[in-house]
Amino acid sequence: MPNQQDTTQAAAAGNRFERRRARTRQSLITAARQILAEAGEGSASIQEIAERADVGFGSFYNHFASKTELFDAAVADALEEFGEAFDRRLSGIDDPAELLAAGFRLSARMARTQPELMQVVRRRGLAHVHSDRGLAPRARRDLEAGVAAGRFDPVDPTVALAALGGSLLSLVELMFARPDFDGDGAAADLAEMMLRMLGVPPEDAREVSRRPLPDLG
Repeated sequence: MPNQQDTTQAAAAGNRFERRRARTRQSLITAARQILAEAGEGSASIQEIAERADVGFGSFYNHFASKTELFDAAVADALEEFGEAFDRRLSGIDDPAELLAAGFRLSARMARTQPELMQVVRRRGLAHVHSDRGLAPRARRDLEAGVAAGRFDPVDPTVALAALGGSLLSLVELMFARPDFDGDGAAADLAEMMLRMLGVPPEDAREVSRRPLPDLG
């Protein structure tokens, strides 16, 4: 029967293994994010990704079944980081309508500021509309807060989130197709339309959707 010392040592070894495994996984995700930012997801082999992450080739398959799965994880990781940045910069705003509009407009702006990331979102966007990480849960939170406060009409947040996500993806598609297109202006127009759809009075929706946006830095 193992004694207390054996049990403690085994637990410590297990914890070290899990920390090392988590570091390896994060190193692969970081490498994938760098590749997305530099050249796009199709530009590197698994061997090149592993080398950039400074892990063994075989380690890749301990964490991901394919490059597609890795890049999906990298996009989710990046969107979560941007979601946290949105939270920090919008923390002083109490109005759910302004939070929803600002989040929509900032997300659209990423087509210009984070084009490689948004290229992947563009291709696989529907997979991220109802994700439990990134921008989607924050939009759901603001929708639910708006309904609870009476700012929005009672609405199924899943349906409203689908409308928001679909509108965002359509706008991002247009911004990539037409680089000279006024994406900021269109995002404000669409945010206004979304607020009106949710029951915000027209003049109020127009004013809220055009308030200054924070610089995410």
